[in-house]
Amino acid sequence: MLGRYTTGPVAARPDYSRGDLPCQTVRLYSRPMPERPIDLRSDTVTRPTPAMRKAMAEAEVGDDVLGDDPTVIALEERAADLLGKDAAVFVATGTMGNLVALMAHLARGQEVIAGAEHHLVIDEAAGHAVVVGASARALVDQPDGTLDLAALDAAFRDPNDPHEPLSGLITLENTHAHSMGRPLTPTYEEEVATIARRHGVPLHLDGARFWNAVVAQRPFGVTAHALAAPADSVTFCLSKGLGCPVGSVLVGSREFIARARRARKLVGGGMRQAGVLAAPGLVALADGPDGMIDRLADDHANARRLAEAIAELDGVRSPGGTAQPTDGPFDPDRVVTNFVVFKVDRDRAEFLAALRARNVLMVEYPHGQVRAVTHHDVSAADIDIAIQATRDALAETRPTVGSGERVATPA
Repeated sequence: MLGRYTTGPVAARPDYSRGDLPCQTVRLYSRPMPERPIDLRSDTVTRPTPAMRKAMAEAEVGDDVLGDDPTVIALEERAADLLGKDAAVFVATGTMGNLVALMAHLARGQEVIAGAEHHLVIDEAAGHAVVVGASARALVDQPDGTLDLAALDAAFRDPNDPHEPLSGLITLENTHAHSMGRPLTPTYEEEVATIARRHGVPLHLDGARFWNAVVAQRPFGVTAHALAAPADSVTFCLSKGLGCPVGSVLVGSREFIARARRARKLVGGGMRQAGVLAAPGLVALADGPDGMIDRLADDHANARRLAEAIAELDGVRSPGGTAQPTDGPFDPDRVVTNFVVFKVDRDRAEFLAALRARNVLMVEYPHGQVRAVTHHDVSAADIDIAIQATRDALAETRPTVGSGERVATPA
């Protein structure tokens, strides 16, 4: 609440139902708090824009399972056109998009080759195994988000050995979350596609933040067509940086999408008057002031400014792992899209609680890291407040060694 000040300890009891973490009581410095939370936990927390709400209220609808919802059809055609593919299918989530893609590409008992830290491998409830019936051969992710090409080529199984599963698919993640949202280039994707074609398997691109990858590489002439071209299928989320309340889109050939549509029905993803959900996606993918693609550059700039400022603070250090392999100071040059991942030499839960007491929300990330993600609902002025809150939270909490435990990866 703007204008509210505190002068002593705050003895609020944690509310575990809303995600509070057990921690020591924190004390607020006498600074004004923002009226609403500055929520940097994920770009999934965005609220639909007024244009999206209006489009939802006015959406023309039909029965999507019967194939006659005009708004869903328009969204699918728009997505396919933007990525240069033949067809598309609207799905409820990015996880569902990946799942039905695997179902459409793979036979039971085959194997997908992917990165060990890919969302598809570690954060989708083992759907590749439970639903698809496929194993995953997980390779080491590199700090630029890529997989080593020689290791990828060598990962293919011997089809003549009955002991081994049959390699059936390669997947990539773009942007690559655990490397701090690094975008993969069209050149690299084409190198992977060449390996896939040589082995006779398709390439699927988990592009949950595909549009962040496009916008980040526009200065180098990268287009959505170029980034999607090497892959046989691509899924991208509407409900992350594009700000929609729900949904993802899977694109590919007409034959592939027909199989994926059947798979969507199998897993319970058939929707009826889904135009009310698809309408915000059409707004997000539109040209003009209501569109959400071009403005992703603002999120990237805000993330970089946050990174540069906190890199100067005592207590912030390298996140380690694929996010920044070297130990020591946090390197803001690692930030090229909307992810800021770092460690603090404090008790992580206590640090996050001190931020939360100032109405600034960040989130635990694997390997003892802290993650902040910029998005449409975070302004440049909010970044200024977040920087000051981070400074105050670090000053208030005590240095420690070995902060943070392994946690599930937030979306």
